[in-house]
Amino acid sequence: MAEPQGSEETSSREARKIAQKCQLLVKAETRARKKKISEILKKPEEVRTQEEVQILQQSPEVVADMQKRARRRDKLKEQLKEVEDPPELLYKKSCELSAAVLQARHLVVYTGAGISTAASIPDYRGPNGVWTMLQQGRPVETRSLTDAQPTVTHMALARLHQEGYVKYVVSQNCDGLHLRSGLPRNALSEVHGNMYIEVCAECDPETEYIRLFDVTERTSLHRHVTDRNCHSCGEPLRDSIVHFGERSCLESPHNWEDAMDHAKKADTILCLGSSLKVLKRYSCLWGMTRVLHKRPKLFIVNLQWTPKDDNATLKINGKCDELMVLLMKKLGLEIPVYRRENDPIFKLAIPLLPDEHDSFSTCQLTLPTDATSLTTQHNSDSPTCNGEEKDTDQKDHSSYKPGWFGKGCGKRRNSAAKRRKSNTATSTSVKLSD
Repeated sequence: MAEPQGSEETSSREARKIAQKCQLLVKAETRARKKKISEILKKPEEVRTQEEVQILQQSPEVVADMQKRARRRDKLKEQLKEVEDPPELLYKKSCELSAAVLQARHLVVYTGAGISTAASIPDYRGPNGVWTMLQQGRPVETRSLTDAQPTVTHMALARLHQEGYVKYVVSQNCDGLHLRSGLPRNALSEVHGNMYIEVCAECDPETEYIRLFDVTERTSLHRHVTDRNCHSCGEPLRDSIVHFGERSCLESPHNWEDAMDHAKKADTILCLGSSLKVLKRYSCLWGMTRVLHKRPKLFIVNLQWTPKDDNATLKINGKCDELMVLLMKKLGLEIPVYRRENDPIFKLAIPLLPDEHDSFSTCQLTLPTDATSLTTQHNSDSPTCNGEEKDTDQKDHSSYKPGWFGKGCGKRRNSAAKRRKSNTATSTSVKLSD
């Protein structure tokens, strides 16, 4: 009786193997047919042979699906293109924007990575953005963001708030440049965190620690402990960064309550340098629950398409710094020059305890030592870091340690490498089983 049962199990295994091989063959044939159809569709209709036309006619559903995908890809490529308005049109639009700023009763500004590109901080979805380069398999250059300084746009917004034109700023940026530009803390929500701020979530209310260095050196996605402790209660401190896929769980520097309160009051919203692909999901910021004629006027400044373009009163395709220069001239206001000795972060920073000085290895912000270096330009090309010369020829970016920005890039590169390795192993195992 044992032998028939064993033979039945063997035949059953063989049947499963044959079925699996048949499935693989069918999939291979389907892939080959789709590849052939894809190659035919790339040819102009007039040069296709009769045989190729018949192949397309035999698979109408596949052809329709591929054409739909092609249209979607073409549309996406168009949306990713950076378009700049001609100088005359940019000036005309800046006049329209200045009129709106003067008429606004409660102007709120939303800022994205595009306002920091002039400080040599890459954006995410531009042609040389972080996500774009990773998708294309290109290496992402990372650097210490403490080298960056507030741009023309950062300084202009601080002045506009000082003059009463801008009531509040909601920023997606983690670079801390709004804080360093002199914009008051009570006028700013950094909804994705600040690289200079670590927080004790156990204290009530939460205790903020502003530092002169990037506190995210040892943190990453779902791992926010900075390896320093609260000076009051002794509990571990955590960074304030909100990574992709995470939710805000801190009161400050995110300040969501203030952001929502000002969004409710806003009659005009100005979006600067943001693709709005993340910000659009925060429905509380757009006043969409109001009746149509009471919704805030929306002005968007970005080089690329945004999902809010159709809702905008005015879309300006231009660089933020160039537009802000025109706007400030129209309003008759001077843009303050960033001066390192006036940077508020030096007064706000909490000193480290004696046993904490070895808790970081990143570059630290320092005050200039000579009068000639007090006035700085609106860029971050300084070859110094923490008062010392840096090796500007260094090209080994794999050794880069500090920062929420570099960590994210490294994590994605490692994940992509693991996926490729896994796919190769799977393909090899299929071949061996054949």
